[in-house]
Amino acid sequence: MVTASEPIISPERALGLDWYARPAEQVAIDLLGCLLVTAIGGHVTAGWVVETEAYGGPEDPASHASFRRHGLVRAMWGPPGRAYVYRAYGVFPCFNVVTGQPGEASAVLVRAIEPVMGIEEMARRRGVPAGPRIAAGPGKLGRALGLAVEYNGLALDRPPVWIQPGRLVEQMACGQRIGVRRGADRPWRFGIAGHPALSRPFPVVTPPYPAPATR
Repeated sequence: MVTASEPIISPERALGLDWYARPAEQVAIDLLGCLLVTAIGGHVTAGWVVETEAYGGPEDPASHASFRRHGLVRAMWGPPGRAYVYRAYGVFPCFNVVTGQPGEASAVLVRAIEPVMGIEEMARRRGVPAGPRIAAGPGKLGRALGLAVEYNGLALDRPPVWIQPGRLVEQMACGQRIGVRRGADRPWRFGIAGHPALSRPFPVVTPPYPAPATR
């Protein structure tokens, strides 16, 4: 579980763009416990990242890069540290961070956060009562944080969207990615074990990956 102390929110604390220039699965792990912040429409909203999914390039059959090369998906080819934002089902904005080296498509979908700032505004954007699960799912997260495809390709080390180092994650879980038919056997979904803001629970396992970096 992420420790619950009040975060200090400032773009000066943003992760550098070179932090993302690593394999998607490692970035997906290290994003757990980080603080995702948006400053949009005069409101600052933020939450601890509690769930992610990694996606590779054309060799990953579940990745958008395996069957698209034009439009919004071009952001997946880098440079790293940019946003890749698309609409699921043509409606719900889903937020990804671009990873790896320039020219090598990969990204991490941020599936869920634990809201810590601007919770009432998140609830207003979604049209639901405020609560700990208002950003528990990629489409819910995108709407709660005020994200849209207009932010596709945006650098993530400054406003309006940035990510700060976070807190130590005590226990991580991993499992198969959700909602994919191809490449479903890859255990590239990661989360903070037992966290109430997960989009969907999954069994705690000992993954064949390094634990999240201490922050």
